[in-house]
Amino acid sequence: MIDPATGETLVYIAERVSQHFANVLYFDLGRYLIAAGGMTILLFVFGSWAKARRIQRDRTAKRSDYIREVASSFRTILVFAVVTLATLVGREFGVIKLSLQEAPLITVAWHFALIVVAHDAWFYWIHRAMHSKALFRATHLHHHKSRTPTPWTAYSFTTIEAVLEVAFVPLFLLVTSQLGIAYAGFAIFLYLWHQIIRNVMAHAGSELFPAGWVDNPLTDWIATTTHHDLHHSSGYNYGFYFTWWDRWMGTEHPRYKEEFRANAKPLISFGTRAAHASERA
Repeated sequence: MIDPATGETLVYIAERVSQHFANVLYFDLGRYLIAAGGMTILLFVFGSWAKARRIQRDRTAKRSDYIREVASSFRTILVFAVVTLATLVGREFGVIKLSLQEAPLITVAWHFALIVVAHDAWFYWIHRAMHSKALFRATHLHHHKSRTPTPWTAYSFTTIEAVLEVAFVPLFLLVTSQLGIAYAGFAIFLYLWHQIIRNVMAHAGSELFPAGWVDNPLTDWIATTTHHDLHHSSGYNYGFYFTWWDRWMGTEHPRYKEEFRANAKPLISFGTRAAHASERA
């Protein structure tokens, strides 16, 4: 059959769609494997460094936890790929304005900042909603089976939660398109990598941020590993990138800063010890 609008065969169109789907699937799978795998390797290579900063010292993830997390993450990646493909189709039909051309650095910068701030707000509110009695079991309980998070927990979602998480991007682009903004594709690319890297960092299990982070007004608004780890063991801390919403809404863990101080260490503490050893010699 021939598409009268384009003259292309439906078989050819189906092949193009399949190829696009394969590309976005590989991209989402690659992001997950690189980020989660890379963090796992770093925590293993710098084992003593990570152990000194371990957040849940009396509990470790089991083999069954890793298997569950990876298996459900593959399902999440499949959902993400479907929605990403739908977003690209929306662009082809002109519903979504997404520019794949080069954009000025300042444009990429403010587009990136805007989508990160908007996603943080989206995450906070859908996260709180999923913790309601009506939704928790069907949407978010699976993620909380990982009481001791690992880097592989990042995408361990139910299908419903995966849809809610990934729906942000097309909805955000629909809104910005209505405002006449042709969003820079490179800003979206940076956002997607930022999202998975921060996600893996939040579930690392060891505090990756240096001592003093929560006591400096220039940095304490950026959420740490302890911030999200506490969420997995308490009913607090629903934010993702920032601490703003938790503080505004009174949902920040009352002992968050104390817990962070107990877990965090100076990033260059090993250098200090070496210097002291040299002085003694």
